[in-house]
Amino acid sequence: MRHNRSINHLGRKSGHRKAMLANMACSLIMHKRIETTVAKAKALRMYVEPLITKSKDDSTHSRRTVFSYLKQKEAVSELFRVVAPKIADRPGGYTRIVKTGFREGDAADMAIIELVDFNEAALAATEKAAKKPATRRSRRKAAEAPAAETPKAEEAPAAEQPAAEAPAAE
Repeated sequence: MRHNRSINHLGRKSGHRKAMLANMACSLIMHKRIETTVAKAKALRMYVEPLITKSKDDSTHSRRTVFSYLKQKEAVSELFRVVAPKIADRPGGYTRIVKTGFREGDAADMAIIELVDFNEAALAATEKAAKKPATRRSRRKAAEAPAAETPKAEEAPAAEQPAAEAPAAE
C-alpha cells in the first residue's frame, strides 16, 4: 500500500531518478518548455519549483544550493539572470502542465510542462481579455455618446459665427 508516500519513484533507483530530474530541470530552465509524460512532469514540478523560489534571492549561498541540484553552470546562470527577475513578484506556481494526449507506441499519457511567465501566446491572450469590455453597460454608454455629441455639433457653428463677425467688425 502507498499510504502517505509523497514522492513518485518513477520506477527508478534513487540515483537514476535524481539525475533524470536534474537533467529535465536544466532542460526546462534552458528551453522554458519540454514535453514528457504526466508522471514525470508532476515529479519535475515538485523538484524545480523550490529551486525557482530559491533563485529569487541572488546570493552565493542560494547559487551553490541550486547548483548542487542542477549540476549545470549554464542552467544556473540562466535561472538567476533570466528566469528569476521575471518571476520576482509571483508568489508560487511557476510551472504549468498541459496534457497533450497519448504517445504513439505505448499510449503513455503525455504533457507539456512550461514556465508560466515565458509563454508569449498565453500572455497575449490574457492581455486581450483584459482590454476587451465584457459588460453590456459599456455598450449602452457608447451608444449614448454619439447622441450626446449632436448638441456639440450644433454649438460648433455658433462658435464659428462670432469668429466670422470679428473680421467683419474690423
